[in-house]
Amino acid sequence: MDGARERLAEVIASLERRDGTNNSRATSPGAGGSRDENASNLSRSRNRPRTYPYFRYLPYQVEDEAQRQKNFQEIVSHLYVAVKAGDFCPGALHWTREIRNWLGLKFDPTKEQRVRLARLYYELALAPGLDVSAAERFSSTFMVLTKRKHYLRQGVDLTLDWRPLYRELKAFVLPSEAGMVHTTNVKRNIRTLTKMCTFAQLYFDPETIPDMLQEILPYFSTSFAEGAFVVVGLFNLLFPTAPSPSGDGRVLPQRYLPAMFHLWSLMNRSRVFDTTFLDLFSRLARDSLVSADISFCECGIYTQEQTSLMFTAILRMLDIPVGQATSPYSGSVDTSAGLAVLLERDPKKHPIAHHVARWIVMSLSPACLDAQTSVLTRLEGLMQAVETFFHPSNSGGWTKTLHQLVFYLADFFVMRWNREQSGEMEMPEERKLNSPLKRRFVLCLREVVFMGIYSKSGTAMNFALSTLASLAYLEPDLILPGALQRIYPSMQGLVEVHRTTSSLRALQVLSRTMVQAKGFRCHVTTMLGLALPGVDANDLEKTLYTLSYIQAVCYSIPLYDLTEGREDVSGSVLASQWISSEVERMDQEGINVKLDYENGLAEKDEELILRSSTSNFAEFVSAFLGKVFTLLENLPDAARVRSGSPEENVVNALPAAFTPLLAALSPELYNMALNKFADFVSNHVIHQARDAMAFICSAMCKINPRRALKRLIPVLIQSIRTEIDDNGAASTRNTGTDVLPRDRGLVWSVSMLSMCVVHVGDAILEHKSQLFDIAQYMQQKCKGIPTVHVSNFVHHLLLNLTGTYTVDFAQYEKDVYTRGIEPSDWGMIPDPQKLEIAWHVPNREEIQFAVELFRSQGQSAVQQLTALTDGTSPIKREGTGKEWSDELSRNLVLIRLLLSGVSVLFESEAVSSESASFSNEDMEMDMRLANGHVPEEQDAESSTMPIEEADENEIKPTYQYPAGRVLTHADPLHQEVHQLREQAGQVLHTTHDFLTEKQEDDVACFGHLYNAYRSWFIDVGIERSAHVLDRVTRLLAADIHPYKLSGRRKQYPRPLLLRRANVYHLQRVRHNSYPRPKTELAKTLLLDLAQSSVSSYTEVRRNAQSAGEAALKAIIGGRPLVIPPLLQALEKGVSQNDFSLIKGGIYSLLFGSLAKTISRDWRYAPRVVRAYISASTADKPSVQKLCSTAMLQIMEFGRPLERMVILDEEVVQAIAPTEDVLEKIDKKRAEVTKKRSNAETKMTALSDELVDLAKASHWKKASRTAAIVVILGLRFESIASEKMVDMLVQGAIDSHPGLRGLYGGALVALFSLIDSRATAKHKYENYIADKLYLPAKVYLQTKQDDPSWTDQYLASFASPEAEYYIDHDHPGWLVWDKTMPAYQANPKKDIEYDHLEQQTLNHIGQTLTREWFSAIFDYFKQEPRDAGADRFRMSNAILLVYAFELIHSGAAAATFADIKTETARVFGDGTDKHQHRATAEILGALLTSTADKPVGLRNEVWEYAFPVVQQVFADGLTPENSSYWNNFLHLIIQGKDPRRSWPIVESLALFRLDMSSNAAFKESSKIQLLQQCIIDIGWRFQLDQPVIQDFLAHLDHPYKGVREAMGVTLAVLYRTRYHESYKDVETFVDSQRAASSIGVAPYTPSQDFSRTMHSVFDRLEKWRQERTPGQQTPSSYTSGGKTVLLWLDSALSSFECTELLQFFPNVFLEQLLHMMDVKEDQELQGLAYHVFRHIPNIPHRLGEDTELITSLIRIGTQSALWHQRLRVLINMQVIFFRRLFLLPREQQQDLYDCVATMLEDSQLEVRLGAASTLSGMIRCSPLAMRTVMIEELNKKFTKMLIDSPLPKKAKGTVSAPNTGTNTPTPEHSKLVLTRHAAVLGLGSLVQAFPYSSPPPSWIPGVLTTLANKANNDPGMVGKSVKSILSDFKKTRQDTWQTDLKAFTQEQAEDLDGVLWRSYFV
Repeated sequence: MDGARERLAEVIASLERRDGTNNSRATSPGAGGSRDENASNLSRSRNRPRTYPYFRYLPYQVEDEAQRQKNFQEIVSHLYVAVKAGDFCPGALHWTREIRNWLGLKFDPTKEQRVRLARLYYELALAPGLDVSAAERFSSTFMVLTKRKHYLRQGVDLTLDWRPLYRELKAFVLPSEAGMVHTTNVKRNIRTLTKMCTFAQLYFDPETIPDMLQEILPYFSTSFAEGAFVVVGLFNLLFPTAPSPSGDGRVLPQRYLPAMFHLWSLMNRSRVFDTTFLDLFSRLARDSLVSADISFCECGIYTQEQTSLMFTAILRMLDIPVGQATSPYSGSVDTSAGLAVLLERDPKKHPIAHHVARWIVMSLSPACLDAQTSVLTRLEGLMQAVETFFHPSNSGGWTKTLHQLVFYLADFFVMRWNREQSGEMEMPEERKLNSPLKRRFVLCLREVVFMGIYSKSGTAMNFALSTLASLAYLEPDLILPGALQRIYPSMQGLVEVHRTTSSLRALQVLSRTMVQAKGFRCHVTTMLGLALPGVDANDLEKTLYTLSYIQAVCYSIPLYDLTEGREDVSGSVLASQWISSEVERMDQEGINVKLDYENGLAEKDEELILRSSTSNFAEFVSAFLGKVFTLLENLPDAARVRSGSPEENVVNALPAAFTPLLAALSPELYNMALNKFADFVSNHVIHQARDAMAFICSAMCKINPRRALKRLIPVLIQSIRTEIDDNGAASTRNTGTDVLPRDRGLVWSVSMLSMCVVHVGDAILEHKSQLFDIAQYMQQKCKGIPTVHVSNFVHHLLLNLTGTYTVDFAQYEKDVYTRGIEPSDWGMIPDPQKLEIAWHVPNREEIQFAVELFRSQGQSAVQQLTALTDGTSPIKREGTGKEWSDELSRNLVLIRLLLSGVSVLFESEAVSSESASFSNEDMEMDMRLANGHVPEEQDAESSTMPIEEADENEIKPTYQYPAGRVLTHADPLHQEVHQLREQAGQVLHTTHDFLTEKQEDDVACFGHLYNAYRSWFIDVGIERSAHVLDRVTRLLAADIHPYKLSGRRKQYPRPLLLRRANVYHLQRVRHNSYPRPKTELAKTLLLDLAQSSVSSYTEVRRNAQSAGEAALKAIIGGRPLVIPPLLQALEKGVSQNDFSLIKGGIYSLLFGSLAKTISRDWRYAPRVVRAYISASTADKPSVQKLCSTAMLQIMEFGRPLERMVILDEEVVQAIAPTEDVLEKIDKKRAEVTKKRSNAETKMTALSDELVDLAKASHWKKASRTAAIVVILGLRFESIASEKMVDMLVQGAIDSHPGLRGLYGGALVALFSLIDSRATAKHKYENYIADKLYLPAKVYLQTKQDDPSWTDQYLASFASPEAEYYIDHDHPGWLVWDKTMPAYQANPKKDIEYDHLEQQTLNHIGQTLTREWFSAIFDYFKQEPRDAGADRFRMSNAILLVYAFELIHSGAAAATFADIKTETARVFGDGTDKHQHRATAEILGALLTSTADKPVGLRNEVWEYAFPVVQQVFADGLTPENSSYWNNFLHLIIQGKDPRRSWPIVESLALFRLDMSSNAAFKESSKIQLLQQCIIDIGWRFQLDQPVIQDFLAHLDHPYKGVREAMGVTLAVLYRTRYHESYKDVETFVDSQRAASSIGVAPYTPSQDFSRTMHSVFDRLEKWRQERTPGQQTPSSYTSGGKTVLLWLDSALSSFECTELLQFFPNVFLEQLLHMMDVKEDQELQGLAYHVFRHIPNIPHRLGEDTELITSLIRIGTQSALWHQRLRVLINMQVIFFRRLFLLPREQQQDLYDCVATMLEDSQLEVRLGAASTLSGMIRCSPLAMRTVMIEELNKKFTKMLIDSPLPKKAKGTVSAPNTGTNTPTPEHSKLVLTRHAAVLGLGSLVQAFPYSSPPPSWIPGVLTTLANKANNDPGMVGKSVKSILSDFKKTRQDTWQTDLKAFTQEQAEDLDGVLWRSYFV
């Protein structure tokens, strides 16, 4: 019954967080749900109740649910007002933060509220016109709301529209579609968008799949490959993978999967495609697993064929090196992804291994168990194939991915198993994982994981250890025996050190499973004992792992002696005998030992053994403490604090290990430990181990405070007094930072004492007076460094007295201890719902003690500081004054620590109403501001505190939640504490004034002073200066990490569950310590900090700035207070050239949170900008560096404010409150508008002022100014002022190149703004929504239903006449849409400008005189400053395009005739490359500028430009200038209709090779231009036939350059001939589905292409016959061969490589092999070899490689030339491996037979090649096949060896002296050959298993056969045998002891002396 109840509790139980890595969404599919549940469901808050009752465990009364809901609704109501009023920043952002804080306190909104908010934030995050930084915040809130899948179920609770997200993504990746390029409108961050997709994708409606395909698929095209990458990238981000709730057949996966597989096969050899599709398919597998509508088989939702292809892709992805193979991916394919790179997921967060594992695990089901081939068998095959690559000796680029893959496989399996068992993952019964499946899965990964834990790479080892833990959790019986078998020898020190560390780490991860597993838990105590030597000061790394292991065990088991009071077992004899027998058994049975304790060990016996083993605990603890003391005595000095050094890690690990250890001890053992400690502490002083020891003391006292304090406090106090009185410790000050040897004893005792009294609860009261006195005594007597430790002691004492915290570290609840600990309590997992937590809540006595201590220490510090500063102190500042500084610092430190010690007693309300001068109205005003409301009667400009001050960090949260209040307001103690704080603040101020005036160089004192300031400001309610919450959270996260299990919630040891409650309490306290209104004193202190932020001492400045930043976050309205003084200081610094003022000012104003306030508050912004610009001319490098870093911040100031945001009203309305808030909204909107218009007025004024400044300044200042002006001055409404326009136009021809670039860019921005404004019909709304109206753009109807439509469409590109131009490449490539975008060929009207736009253009035009063009052309012609800039500069061309448009429209002062003259002048004689570059840029711009202009104008320009271009193409090209003209072509042709540039396209296509010409470069450069032209036009290039004919006729061109250009161009021509052109998306999807489950095979060669290929190779064969062998000079064969090879190389490394598949076997192979034999031409040989190696990398489908394999086998066995036989072996092995999942069994068998036959080749090289190929093939074959093959081959080769013995020499003949002349007979040669083949064959079998230890059972036999039968053969046979035997030994050095056991006595003797020399010889 109990079991059932526990299970039920587990089912109900649930957890908020899975593993810290945020990809938990990538895990299990959310539960489906029906629509009917919806209504009742929406009022619930969670689909899954919380595992941990946070509110119940707090030690105080908390608010009720109604209160939480009321607050929440209030927040949402405020949010609504802010959004409706357009107050996004700070308004909506502030309320968003409030919502996140509310959620952060573990409060749950109802489902309905969450849905509405999620919709709203989705809308806000993507709203057009919203400020980018605000949109980022909103999108992250959307992600928080949908972070876990169980919050909202897909399709039931929430459905989102994918289009808004698509619209935003489209702006990035399909810019040609978006029309204009906005330079002024900032885009969002693409990373945020892709991240949002991850969350939103889940909620896209699967019913919209047809729409999505319809929308996105038409963009797919490989003719412009970027399109293909973009489409697939978008699918991966947006495609809804959830099952459709209606079970609609149109959206079932298998309907559209064949189409997806088809798209995948269109882009071969691309890593990006492989990754993307595996990601998409694996998510589909995960989401479809739970749906009963989707059919499911042994391959999951995929078919056998699809699964084979996916596994083949996985094999490619793993980057496993095979033989001499090159990479299966081609770099050139992925580089064409272009903008699609933006859509890729971050491979660090979404590694490929994760996708693969998710797909495999989510496709498993019991159906896999019986199927011949299934996902499981293929996974086994994969693991067997790559097994050797897991071995530590075999590491490389693949290591991390492989181990990561195994890690994710195990992790997903555990998660799925747990969720299915708990019922959390609902799915059809027959798909649920079962035990046999689990067992097989674990067996499949077991071997490789055991190899991985010894890996050399740290990352791989971490993965392997985590995997080991997961597998052991699934199947302890399969994992633990092998683990123990490996761990025992390494722990006993029998093997290498690194294996010991790995074993310790393995023990740590296995400890939890071991402690719970029957039988195995009896090994735990022995293991603890064996681990002890690991605590070793000489090996700190090993010490760390040992401590972690001990920590892990102590969290799981109690260290109680279970033999006490029992008759049936005493002492540890029983256990030690049992352990010895088990270890011996493991030793004998070796690695495959089976320990079946479940059935082989009786319950009773097991319990007795366990009890017996616990009697050793006392010895263990005693020995462990001894080890630790030795460690501490020998610890080296820690170099620096927080340096991450091993010493420091050990110091941190000790307390972490001791807390659970001491908590697990039985009372007797605890006493023993306490005594040992007390003795050690009182008898030793080990300075460098002080911290470690103090931490351990702290652990000691926390576990049992009363007993420990009673034992330790008297001892420590006594030793402190002795040190001070007798040894004179701390009697004088000391210089430096080291503790003097004299003081070390004192510091040691004080440190111990201060760690003993913290977080131990009220046990401290028993020692109250002693502690109080010693504190007083030490403060009076001590000087120098020890005083800091003394103050720290007081600080700790105060923390302990006033804090609320858990004081419970016990492993079990109290009732377990009362009934006594039993063996069944080992590894018990507590129920998070049933904890009784002991808290410390301060009682009255403690508070009084604390206040008394605070008073006595605080008043004395205040008095001393006052005395020191007013000169009444006995200590004077005379002389060096160091004594005085010390005394001052000491008191400042004390004040700081006192303030933070009692921070819990301070309260914001009380703190902010301290000073009497603070009137009620002030308070009222501050509060209103705090919440962003400005009173009506005050104007936002004139009010003393305008709304800007309500900066987002400063708006006071109005919601308080109980967090364990200690004092009430009326309490006299409360008042006293706050008065003391006030006094402290006053004295800090006086000290500051004194220091600044009299002692401004005393940097050390200032440091302490500002630290005290910081505490005074921020330590109210919680000790924020110590980052308590962060620290506690981090430590807890680190401790629970080992216990996290996918799919299980909060299965942690009890002490960790208790700490979770403590963290939650702190979260509440932290939430309440909100910013507070400022008092007079606070103002004074803030101004002090501002004053010192610009001090002339760097250190002082830094300290003051950081304290100031912290203080501003705690005080409302502090920022406007400190900006004016800082600004004045900066202005003064600039005018006096005082660098420290400048640096302090710039740093404070622009590098902290003030920058944001200033950017919103235009009272200050203009002054800051002016001061910044003046400062940027300061002549000091450090100031210059600061200024250039601050530049971006300053430029942000000028960003236009939000004018309009387009939102969906319905979504916003959904959160509207019930009461009427219209008035509020209108008032708010008026405020926001007024604020915006004020700011804009000032921006305009500043912009004009800066324009004048820029004109008159030095270039450096001008460039900074100009950059700001451009952002400030360009606005949608007013475009730009005339002054600014003049500045830009004149600036574009400035003499300084940097300024010229800047102004030129700005001028382009101005032009593009005017165009954008005009195309948006002058409306801002259209502009932000990207609604553009281009007069020339039309949508043409396509004739989808006409079968000849595509041919007609393409034919229209063969002649220049056209009514419409179609600029986009994608329409019709894959599918036709109903319409396609086009542009009128002879547009009647141009873009229409309104008055303002026309006026601005006219103004620009007046300045564009002939002189202006002349000047700018001359600058273009200048030689660039650095070589990198010597290229065709697109920016120049774009600027000119706009300028020329003004000439065409007649607005410019210059005329077209002037341009002609100037261009001719620039080109000159065309001898210089710079002339060419400038001319190319000018002509490119000129031709582009006529794009949408009437025909007449266009013809005029072409008539001028074309002859110039033609002339250059004909005669002017040189190697130096050809790249400029290539880019010129690219500019005018790329992405445009070829008919627009018909003259150029036609003239290039008319090019014919001139065989008589000897100007090779001229010919090749023209071909390159043609090639560029074809690439840019793509599949619409229709003038291809004549070119192809011409090239094919001249394949044997004599010049290398021409041949290269020709080869590549041929490949490009044929590549662009391919297109699919389905009539519509529906037809496309259906025809793929009809063809096969993986769609139609693309790139089938046309008959025409096949004929061409055959004829080309026939000619090559003919030329080969004609060439005389050995001919040194080039011949038609060698020249033609190279052209063809270049063509093939280019085609094979591209995505259409599968087009050539059918020519491999009979056309290519033989020719390539012949070419590799032409020794006279190395280039030909190299190229042929390169192309030959491409062959196995080309992906085939199932059954497509039959012929290829047949011809490889034919050549290997029949070719007359041994080179050819050897070379085909290279490809055989690669094909075998790459197609492991595609080759049918018969073909694999044929390949084996062929290679085995080739072992008998007459040529030695071929035999050796065959041997290594054979062993490679065996290694990567699946187990079943491997076993059969080994058996067959072993028999075959052994028989060969035995059947052909060497003839014995006749007895008695003396062997004749060897003269070297005797020739062997043919029979003898044949015999040797056979024997050699047999030896190599047997050797290759042995070498296939280099790492398996122990070796497979058949290996010893093979080795013995070799040693006995062939070792003494002369020559190569004997040599081969010896090398096989010695290699066998060499690869097994590490495991030799184990491996030797595999041999019988006889076998070992046979090998003695052959394999290894006998010891006695």
